[in-house]
Amino acid sequence: MGQNGRLSAWYFWYFAFIGAFLPYFALYLQSIGLSAARIAVLMSLGQFMRLLAPLLWSWLADSGGRRVRIVVASTAASLASFSVVFLTQDFVGLLIGMAILHFFWSASLPLVEALTLGHLAANPERYGRIRLWGSVGFIVTVMGVGFLLDSAPISSQLWVSWALLLGTFVSALTLTEIKGYAGLAAGPILQVVRQRKVGFLLGAGLLMSAAHGALYVFYSIHLVAQGYGKTLVGLLWTLGVVAEIVVFLLMPRISVQISLRRILLACFALAALRFMLIGWAVEFIGLLVVAQLLHGASFGAHHAATMAALNRWFVPGQQARAQALYGSVAYGAGGLGGALLAGVLWERSGPGITFSAASLLAAIGLILVWRGVPGDSAGSAVR
Repeated sequence: MGQNGRLSAWYFWYFAFIGAFLPYFALYLQSIGLSAARIAVLMSLGQFMRLLAPLLWSWLADSGGRRVRIVVASTAASLASFSVVFLTQDFVGLLIGMAILHFFWSASLPLVEALTLGHLAANPERYGRIRLWGSVGFIVTVMGVGFLLDSAPISSQLWVSWALLLGTFVSALTLTEIKGYAGLAAGPILQVVRQRKVGFLLGAGLLMSAAHGALYVFYSIHLVAQGYGKTLVGLLWTLGVVAEIVVFLLMPRISVQISLRRILLACFALAALRFMLIGWAVEFIGLLVVAQLLHGASFGAHHAATMAALNRWFVPGQQARAQALYGSVAYGAGGLGGALLAGVLWERSGPGITFSAASLLAAIGLILVWRGVPGDSAGSAVR
């Protein structure tokens, strides 16, 4: 198996764990009697740890070329710390265990993203074809676990998640460093970060992740409360990821014809529509299907375009820190803020208002892109 295959396999296992954990762990927490606010806190720990932890890991990686070793060690620690879910149902115990899990788990993705982009230095347009295997992994487990939980106890989700973490660790052992990486000059990134376009891209990414906070914490709870079965919940999650895969495959063609700025503007506009549909049209399955198909824009196209921008604007020796910076700002601060805001609004105002707030965040992100991201010519959006 070549490097492309090893990277694809790692993405598969990494996002397979997320497919088992993200849609269903909140249902497990609800089943043991935790309040919506406490569920939101536990589910937002990943975003909280992404605020600072990835910057530490990426600095170590960029300064010494130790990306793979850090990925292996952090995944092993994640596997060990997740085991706390089998030992306690106490909120404080879960809080400590999940905090440790996410501290180490947050190290992996930005480093492997930088590893992948470095490996594809001459052909970055192939990124989507490797990354889509993560989406495939997510689909397999979100469908499988949804089907399983319609007949098995909710605690089954914990064992599936643990097994998938083990698979991620084994896959990490197969990764290799980029040849000649140790000789790359890392250099400071502050001068690049100060550029107007970078600041606006980071701000827009923060808002897009914040907008998804309600989705990642309460979407499954929202659907189950409306009478949807867990298998159908899994199908709807899967539909969104299928749309994401299609977008990853089409991005090289799309980017030849449409500029980075226009791609991002469309992503934010469609995200705003998506969250309004989820909040106010949950009883209409057809509109829920449309909303899930829009995941291809709100996540797939947005993620691919943003990765391409970071790959263009930062030199190879800065990539791990650039990925970590984006992860800290967007997925860390944005994801944490969005999840906590959703937790407050959910109990006080209900799902309609919660997802309307998500839609508003996406609309503000659209304004940031419109004001600050330059109008690249067609063909320059994704190198």
